[in-house]
Amino acid sequence: MHEGIQRPKPGEGIQIHFKDSEGNPIRTVEANQGDDILSIAHEYDIDLEGACEGSIACSTCHVILDEDSYYKLEEPGDDENDMLDLAFGLTDTSRLGCQVKVSRELDGVSVQLPAATRNMYVDGAKPGH
Repeated sequence: MHEGIQRPKPGEGIQIHFKDSEGNPIRTVEANQGDDILSIAHEYDIDLEGACEGSIACSTCHVILDEDSYYKLEEPGDDENDMLDLAFGLTDTSRLGCQVKVSRELDGVSVQLPAATRNMYVDGAKPGH
C-alpha cells in the first residue's frame, strides 16, 4: 500500500475485477471513488504500464471494459481518442486506464488487459541529432 492512501475497509469499496488478455481473473481489488484505473493497477502490482504517467501522451494504459461499465462513463475526449487510435487490440469498449475515474456506478467493473501494448517512444523511437 502507498503511504497516505486510505483504502476502503473490505466490502465498503468499489470493486474492480482485473482480467488478463484472455479474460482470466488476475485480481479483484477495492478502490475509492475518484481513483483512476491506472493508479489502482500500479498500487496492486497489476501489469498495466502507463509510460506517460497519466498525461494522455501514450496508449500503454489501454484497457478493455465490460460493455455495461463502458456506457456508464462519459465519452472519451479528443486527446484520449487520439491515443486510443494507437492502442494495440483496440475494441469498442477500450479506454485509457488513466482516464477512467472510479465511481459507485462502476462497482463490479471488469477491466481486461490487452494482449500487448504499443509504446511509440520505445517501440518506434528514432534517434535524433
